[in-house]
Amino acid sequence: MSQEPVEAAEQAVEEGGRKSWVIDVRPLRGVAYRRMWIGNGVSYFGFQFTSVAVPVEMFSITHSSAWVGLLGIAGLVPLLVFGLWGGAAADVVDRRKLLLASSTLAWLSTVGLLVQALLGVRSGVLLLVLTAVQSAGFAVSSPTRQAIIPRLVPAALVPAANTLSYTTTTAGGVLGPLAAGLIFGAWSTGTGVTIAYAVDAALFTISFWAAYKLPPIPPMHDDGGTAKPTAGLRGIVDGLRFLVTQPVLLLSFAVDIVAMVFAMPRALFPEIAEDRFGGGSAVGWLFAAIALGSVVGGLTSGWIGRVRRQGVALVLAVVGWGVAVGFAGLASSLWLMVLLLAVGGAADLVSAVYRQSILQVYAPDRLRGRLQGVFTVVVAGGPRLGDLRAGATADLTGPTASWAGGGFAAAGLAVVLALAFPALVKYRPPAGTEANS
Repeated sequence: MSQEPVEAAEQAVEEGGRKSWVIDVRPLRGVAYRRMWIGNGVSYFGFQFTSVAVPVEMFSITHSSAWVGLLGIAGLVPLLVFGLWGGAAADVVDRRKLLLASSTLAWLSTVGLLVQALLGVRSGVLLLVLTAVQSAGFAVSSPTRQAIIPRLVPAALVPAANTLSYTTTTAGGVLGPLAAGLIFGAWSTGTGVTIAYAVDAALFTISFWAAYKLPPIPPMHDDGGTAKPTAGLRGIVDGLRFLVTQPVLLLSFAVDIVAMVFAMPRALFPEIAEDRFGGGSAVGWLFAAIALGSVVGGLTSGWIGRVRRQGVALVLAVVGWGVAVGFAGLASSLWLMVLLLAVGGAADLVSAVYRQSILQVYAPDRLRGRLQGVFTVVVAGGPRLGDLRAGATADLTGPTASWAGGGFAAAGLAVVLALAFPALVKYRPPAGTEANS
């Protein structure tokens, strides 16, 4: 792989800059990272139309939040299988080629959603199947994409690069659901989901462009040599064997699972929007609120790379997320609920950046794909389990108890984990990886 993208970013590190709360944009000086950043941001904006349309369509077919929650399981099973395998494959094949192949699978599933909407199939089972296929593509592409980032920027700019990526995708997470909400407010559910799927399928092509323009990214030993293929069970086991010896990584995964399984209220948005706020564009605001807070948090994130007690910051962010979500579940005003979800979203961005940065700095390149595969299973699987938990408990206790109780439980459990296993709160990044800002 050419060293030009990394050299450009290293020059950005050397140039440094004054301390600021404004988001650090130095990684964008690398052409390869900049292309991937643009492609991911645009395609993620398009994906948000589907992420709103699928649960809305499912609820319109079944009139059950439990069925909406099942979408989480449909996405989780492929994540467990293909997330681990995709991470192992990212360590033994050219990561650019693997990203192109997995993105193609995800795009085909979106086309399938569009076709079933055009035909008016109205099958909850088919929605589950297509969600599973889409999840399989994501399970491979996500660890591959994240394993690429440390090959494009120097270690000192990894937190800044992750912050830029998260901020841009969450900006799409704001604008996409809001646009989807306008669609559902202007058209019937059937027409709205068709338009939403069509937008996603069209914008996904930008992601293909970004992946195609990347330089070759072959697997490398830590000493710079080409790695021999070890995909499959043996490669996965090698990554897991390394992981179980790293308590900091295990604990960072654990607090994220707690945060998402107990405090993710996404499966309740269609029901709450309809019953509490009269439906229409309210569902778009709910789906956008968390991402809106993440964008604001990202735009004021210049401090993130300067924090040395990253483990403490991670735990505090998870606690903040849980508390904000808990109070949001009790809100009777749409705008108060959106505001509290946005506060939670800002906290979630901080925790996401530190989780990703800790892993990317900890992991040697020869294992980075496999560990990113585990990371993908945890980070993407947690919200899907959260969907199942929220939907199932809402049918038993009501949506308010399911939502608010889960948020406060997540905050409490995060504190318990941090106190019981202090390795994470003691963590500081290795010397020489802090940003000069």
